[in-house]
Amino acid sequence: MGELEARSPCDGLLPITRGGWTLSEVDTGRITSIAPFAGQEAALSGALQTAYGLGFPEPGHSAEEDGARILWSGRRQAFLLGPEPDAALARHAAVTDQSDGWAALHLSGAGCEAVLARLVPLDLRAEVFAPGCTARSLLQHCHVSVTRLDDTGFLILGYRSMAGTLVHDLDTAMSSLAARSGA
Repeated sequence: MGELEARSPCDGLLPITRGGWTLSEVDTGRITSIAPFAGQEAALSGALQTAYGLGFPEPGHSAEEDGARILWSGRRQAFLLGPEPDAALARHAAVTDQSDGWAALHLSGAGCEAVLARLVPLDLRAEVFAPGCTARSLLQHCHVSVTRLDDTGFLILGYRSMAGTLVHDLDTAMSSLAARSGA
């Protein structure tokens, strides 16, 4: 019988550099889905603040503190990236480990918005989508979460089963733009 071997979603696919852009896989640590129980939003935010120094995010926003990142992931939902969830959170929310279900990609380089503009139907320019902004959207036909980390980088979370397609689509866009610029 064969032996199972743990592999990251993008094993053997990344990193890729085209022109001035790099696509790499990110180890986010644990990915935990948090959905507050009815009427528990304030208590959950307080528990998150106590445990990580982060409140429950407003729609379209994310925050990071001491290796923990929380990002809005949908109506009354957020992802906690990094640490093991504090036990107190389960009193106020449905807390579910999602770690094995997601591929985490980092797209970086000056003007990387141009790469995403070919694939994502959102205005991701820095003056509109500032650091800390996050959105659920499509990247081509794949459902993703896109978070601006800084002026030259994005965190892209996509379903693990679509990792190869996400890498292919991003690589194609990077290669096309690099060819147009002569890089």
